[in-house]
Amino acid sequence: MKKEIENKYTEPAHCPVRNVLDRIGDKWSMLVLLLLEEKGLLRFNEIDKHIESISQKMLSVTLKGLEADGLVKRTIYPQVPPKVEYELTELGQSLIPHLNTLVDWAKANMQKIETSRLQYQN
Repeated sequence: MKKEIENKYTEPAHCPVRNVLDRIGDKWSMLVLLLLEEKGLLRFNEIDKHIESISQKMLSVTLKGLEADGLVKRTIYPQVPPKVEYELTELGQSLIPHLNTLVDWAKANMQKIETSRLQYQN
C-alpha cells in the first residue's frame, strides 16, 4: 500500500495532476493557452509578438508540446511562404476555466505573496 502511495506522487505516469502540470506548469504554456483563448486563431509570429520575452525556439517547443497533448491545433496551409495557424482544441478550451480560476487567485493574492517574499528575504 505504501509503495502505491509513493508511486502516485513520484511517477508522472501514475499521477494525472503531475502529468498535466509538467506541461502547463512550465514558464510559457499557460500564457500561450490564455493568449489563444483571448485572441482566437493566431499565427506563430502573432503569438511571438504578444509574448515578447519568449524566444522563437522556446515558443516552437511550447506549441509542439501543447499540440502533442491535444490542447492546441496547428493548421498548415500549402502556400509560399507557408502559413501556419494555431488555435485551442475542444480539450484546450475545457482547460481555460480552470486556468482563469488560477489567474483570478493570483491577481487577488499577488500583493500578499510579494509582501511575504520581502519578509522572507529579511
